[in-house]
Amino acid sequence: MTTPTYRDPHRPVDERVEDLLARMTLEEKAGQLFHTMLSMGPGGTLAEEGVFLQCGTTELVAERQLTHFNLIGQGSAREMAMWVNRVQGLAASTRLGIPLTLSTDPRHAFTENPGASFLAGDFSAWPEPLGLAAIGDAKLVERFADTVRREYLAVGFRVALHPQIDLATEPRWSRQSGTFGSSADLSGELVRAYIRGLQGPKLGPESVAAMVKHFPGGGPQKDGEDPHFPHGKEQVYPGGLRDYHLEPFKAAIEAGCSQMMPYYGQPVGTDWEEVGFGFNKDVLTGLLRERLGFEGIVCTDWGLLNDAEILGEPAAARAWGVEHLSVAERAAKALDAGTDQFGGEQCPELIVDLVRSGRVSEERIDASVRRLLREKFVLGLFENPYVDVDKAEEIVGASEFTALGEAAQRRSLTVLTNRALLPLTGRPNLYVQGVSEQTAAAYGNVVADPAEADVAVLRLGTPYEQRPGTFESFFHAGSLAFPEEELKEILRLLDTTPTLVCVNLERPAVLPEIAAKAAALVADYGASDAALLDVAFGRVRAEGRLPFELPCSMAAVEASRPDVPNDTVDPVFPCGHGIEL
Repeated sequence: MTTPTYRDPHRPVDERVEDLLARMTLEEKAGQLFHTMLSMGPGGTLAEEGVFLQCGTTELVAERQLTHFNLIGQGSAREMAMWVNRVQGLAASTRLGIPLTLSTDPRHAFTENPGASFLAGDFSAWPEPLGLAAIGDAKLVERFADTVRREYLAVGFRVALHPQIDLATEPRWSRQSGTFGSSADLSGELVRAYIRGLQGPKLGPESVAAMVKHFPGGGPQKDGEDPHFPHGKEQVYPGGLRDYHLEPFKAAIEAGCSQMMPYYGQPVGTDWEEVGFGFNKDVLTGLLRERLGFEGIVCTDWGLLNDAEILGEPAAARAWGVEHLSVAERAAKALDAGTDQFGGEQCPELIVDLVRSGRVSEERIDASVRRLLREKFVLGLFENPYVDVDKAEEIVGASEFTALGEAAQRRSLTVLTNRALLPLTGRPNLYVQGVSEQTAAAYGNVVADPAEADVAVLRLGTPYEQRPGTFESFFHAGSLAFPEEELKEILRLLDTTPTLVCVNLERPAVLPEIAAKAAALVADYGASDAALLDVAFGRVRAEGRLPFELPCSMAAVEASRPDVPNDTVDPVFPCGHGIEL
């Protein structure tokens, strides 16, 4: 029996793609156009039901013939590797045995949001991308991305649903912690390094493909609301800086990024059609393909076609600007716009019906399927879709990677003020809030009363407004100012004891009163208590610089233009501020 051309690793990739494409039914082709969620069962088993699963794993792979999935939720490295081998085995049992392409949201930092990123868990823990921007070292970012690559490869993830290179120009927007800050130049420099680290010199069997997001830049959201939700769907450019937001994406394309994710947002007041970017031909074909020359895969953000249920609550499709269209009409419009793949959707029968009805040509489907299959061949998935479970446990969270992440946490810390408090010496009496007493006890004598302390250490988060709905509660939006009662309690402590205040900046907090009274003020972007205390006691040096400005008031934020970086009047600290100890 002769080996099919698509199974022969010695044949050119394009020949293998064409051979496989010719063998595929329309239903098998349609399955390639969907990239949806899977979760693990206990102990790395296949899940047939779960919070994010509308269909079981077996149905999606064996019946609906999908071959692209992102893993939702957490488990040990060993469990992930076992799950990958099981689900790849299921794929191998299908008629053509097309291997799965498995992806993940970020898993190397401190943010837990089932719609955006996961806590590091077994993986090495690094600061959020904002913290990498605060350090501003492209070589470190390449080392970080190479670490991500090695840990992902160990458990079988072959696509990173990152980097996120939107610009942090609207202080209220909830997704800023995943960005490289407000500077287009710095973001461009760092995304080049990031793609080198993930993909290597060129995409191949040792690469993790980068799905860069969110084209053409998701930062300038009206009122800082997020377009996951209907009240945040409008994207605006009152400062006329639309092209500024494109700069990091130009850098990513020049660096060879393999995939691109358009955002949910609906542009308002531009010469683009006022529909979400996943449906927007002006943006995906006119701008991304024709003007910028992108030749890779375009995968929409998750959930553009069908209404769904998320964490037990109804969620409308993010079909902004095309809400009036049927699900089939939305899919046809997205394909016509230049979309290759639908994120978070699992309805291949829709594509089959569109082709059979004559609304979409099979040639159009083939164009996207070629891109998707080609990446599988280039990544070497047909030769080696499985992973070594023991090796996965050894590589993920290896001491080398953990040490690199811990060092980066310390470097990223940004000293904003220091009124002769730092560095601390000896073993002072420490009163701590938001800090592990057990960790603090290695540095000083922990006391229960701030009046008995030589120094207080207070860790705070960026303020936000609690929103209704379980899913939306993970997206911290709204006011950046501390509520009045909470601020009074903070200031009371600062009046009682010389206090080191550390604020985790997932967005630009409004903290003029705290800045005025703290004995020292430090910003972090994801760092352990030990990292903070090592800096406070002078054991390591903090190198961070603010990746955006910190506004003086919410009135200043509300008066600023969402597309213009660092646009608030009289900021408490400008972008780039940081003190060396």
